Order: sequence, then structure tokens, then C-alpha cells
Amino acid sequence: MLYRIGRALFRFIFTVFFRMRAIGMENVPSQGAVVLCGNHTSFLDPPFLGSPLRRKVHFMAKAELFDIPVLGSIISKVGAFPVKRGGVSRESIRLAVQLLRDGNMLGVFPEGSRSNAGGMGKKGAASLALKSGAAVVPVAIVGTYSLFRRMTIVYGTPLDMSAYEGGSSEDLEQATEAIMKEIRRLHTVTSKA
Repeated sequence: MLYRIGRALFRFIFTVFFRMRAIGMENVPSQGAVVLCGNHTSFLDPPFLGSPLRRKVHFMAKAELFDIPVLGSIISKVGAFPVKRGGVSRESIRLAVQLLRDGNMLGVFPEGSRSNAGGMGKKGAASLALKSGAAVVPVAIVGTYSLFRRMTIVYGTPLDMSAYEGGSSEDLEQATEAIMKEIRRLHTVTSKA
């Protein structure tokens, strides 16, 4: 219930104040495990990525956020779970994989932190998808969250990850690069439109 209220509120805010345009929502499977992989430029990216969709999106969030009195309770109730700085714990990975195996949707930013925007990308998203058999949907967030300026989100077609199922470090690097390449392509195409 809280998630639906929050989603509706963010959808309203993004539509009114950032002229949100969502493209390709039909590319997001309506059921089953899905990893949404997006570029990361702002703390607003998680609600922006999830607000146009009907399905609930779970996110990893910095463990410190859960220590903030009211915020920690709210983000926990809307499906976020903690990750420690400096690396994802085994417990967080197990929880993420279990969420996916249970048929849920997980939002991940392969770039890692916002400061790494445009970087090579981390292997976690690819690893989670390959361990769980989840569909991987690349997502491009285009814009700068300037008031009354257009923000666009593009959900690409699910990627075929079968070539990387070996699970070796090289497979994960290639899978991550394939995801990042498609996110960049969607971003470039949309930016020029």
C-alpha cells in the first residue's frame, strides 16, 4: 500500500515538475524475475526508474539510510534493502538473488555510485541476473532533473544473456559491458531525438 502511494506521488511530481516521458514500458515483463539496469546521475534515479511501472521495484540502498529514524522505516517498507559501503555483502547478494528467484523486479545501477556515471560498470547486475535467470532490461535516464525541463526514461528490450552463462569473471565483464553499451546506446539515441 505504501509503495503504491509513494509511486503515485512520485509519478505526479515527475510529471508536473520534470515533464516525465516514459518510453518502452511494454518492454518490461509483466511477471517473473527482472533486473532493470539503468544509468545513475542523481539520488532521484530510483523513484524515477520505478514510478512509471505498475510492478514494484526493489532497490539496494546504502546501509546508513536505514539508520535515519523515519526514512529508514519508510524505505524498508517500500522494498529497499541495505548494502554496506565499500562492497556488497554476501547477505545482500543472497537477498537480491532470492527476491529475483521469487519472481520480483530489482532496480540496479551498474555504474555503482553517481560519481562513476559514464564509467565501465560493475559486475553485480550481470552476476545477479545470471545467478537468478532474470530478464535484463536496460534503462536510460535522460535529462538533468531541472525544474520544468523534460526528463525521459527509456526501457529497452530485454537483453539475451545466454552467451555469458558460464559465470566466469570474463563472462561477467562481457555481460556488464553488453549491458552498459545498450544503456549508452539508448541514452544517445534518446538525447538526439
